[in-house]
Amino acid sequence: MTKHILIPDTQIKPGVCVSHLNALGHYLVDQRPDVIVQIGDWADMHSLSTYDMGKKAGEGARYEDDIAASTKAMEVLMEPLKQLQKKQRKNKEKIYRPELILTLGNHENRINRHVNAYPILHGKLSTEDLRFEKYGWEVFDFLDVVERDGIAYSHYFPRNANGQIVQTTRGAPNARVQVQREQQSCSSGHLQGLSYHVQQLRNRRCQGLIAGSFYMHEEDYLGPQGTAYWRGVVVKHEVENGQYDPMFVSMDYLLRRWWDGKERWV
Repeated sequence: MTKHILIPDTQIKPGVCVSHLNALGHYLVDQRPDVIVQIGDWADMHSLSTYDMGKKAGEGARYEDDIAASTKAMEVLMEPLKQLQKKQRKNKEKIYRPELILTLGNHENRINRHVNAYPILHGKLSTEDLRFEKYGWEVFDFLDVVERDGIAYSHYFPRNANGQIVQTTRGAPNARVQVQREQQSCSSGHLQGLSYHVQQLRNRRCQGLIAGSFYMHEEDYLGPQGTAYWRGVVVKHEVENGQYDPMFVSMDYLLRRWWDGKERWV
């Protein structure tokens, strides 16, 4: 049996507070999961948003600033692990090296879409600019499905009720629908908040999970009535053959218990 921790969408953009990533970094070192999954939309990539191009909301947005904010935020998250490994090397202890999995989301995929729209940028812009591999993450393309210990991970699962992939612009509306369509334990992000469902399929217990929000700022497009959703990470204890005991850890708890008290902005 293993332990997984899923990190939902962080939507990193210039000017947001990322103190919660420091708290999470310390929590990861304390919990020491075998597998850490960042489910995508780590970077917001606002500069490439087709919704805001030509509008006031898009004024001043720069690709370089988006990349710099993402990199700085990743430094914040990974610093506690980096310090632990440094200490373990010094003391000649076994080095803790969790498996780091990152499934790109539709926001990182804005880079690929932009290059596709403007082929002259081929070789100039790439998701490799985000430098996730530098920090030890194994990166999977947008909508690739990664399976670990019987759980399928992807930013979202675009399968319809008939079991067909007919469009790739949105996933299941909730965890119950997602797990019924996928017919196996599956976890995704993309949708704000938290949705969890257990589906009994013959002699298997399949668990569906959608967790799509782990950030401190507000997303303006949701309006004043759309900001009360759950934010946090999900710990999966005793993972085996797709079954696990979930623990939902709120962002508020992480900040109260694990933040070092120093504000961090990108």
